[in-house]
Amino acid sequence: MSNVITLNGISRVFTMGDQQFEALKGISFGVDAGEFVAIMGASGSGKSTCMNILGCLDRPTSGEYHLDGLDVGGLDPNQLAAIRNRKLGFVFQGFNLLARTPAVENVELPLVYSGIHAKERRKRALAALEQVGLAGKEGNHTSQLSGGQQQRVAIARALINNPALILADEPTGNLDSSTSEEIMKLFTSLNQQGITIIMVTHETDVAAFAGRRITFRDGRIISDSLTGPTSPAGRPV
Repeated sequence: MSNVITLNGISRVFTMGDQQFEALKGISFGVDAGEFVAIMGASGSGKSTCMNILGCLDRPTSGEYHLDGLDVGGLDPNQLAAIRNRKLGFVFQGFNLLARTPAVENVELPLVYSGIHAKERRKRALAALEQVGLAGKEGNHTSQLSGGQQQRVAIARALINNPALILADEPTGNLDSSTSEEIMKLFTSLNQQGITIIMVTHETDVAAFAGRRITFRDGRIISDSLTGPTSPAGRPV
């Protein structure tokens, strides 16, 4: 298997006035294609800073980050934006959808930025909604959908460009326990189809759906282990 991401000696230092805070302290790890990884840690552990770097939303102070074989360290902001749109799919705790816009148009948005023709955009968006179990809901405004359905729209949007990696930041944080389980079963199904997923969560029961768990503390990785016997797609069996 090839590495979708490789981090080597990543540090991130923030300067606040005359004080410096080292949020990440030389972390290194890789994630293979088809893995499902949960990143855990208390507030201030460095997990969110790591996620921002993985998502090309922030740059490390030192170290190297390769995404799908590309060294992103020397890319300018426009190149990073293109990489985010082409190689990454994002799923957020707050869904980040346009409320008065039909579900299908929310899903199409990344393709608009890619310059894909309208007919092809609609075809691919409808297929993505069907993939996440929302066939027939394409015309509903997201404000008319339940929290779980809104997160499914967000997942469909993340899938639309066939990204190398899906990054999910506390994807069940705004959902009740039953809906959270449904969303995690959807992530499991997508992972079993070969989609690589990295998820930040503070919930142990949510992390248990991943095949591998990386735990941060004080800017360092303190454990990196499989969560149990795994299937080829990385899911505990």
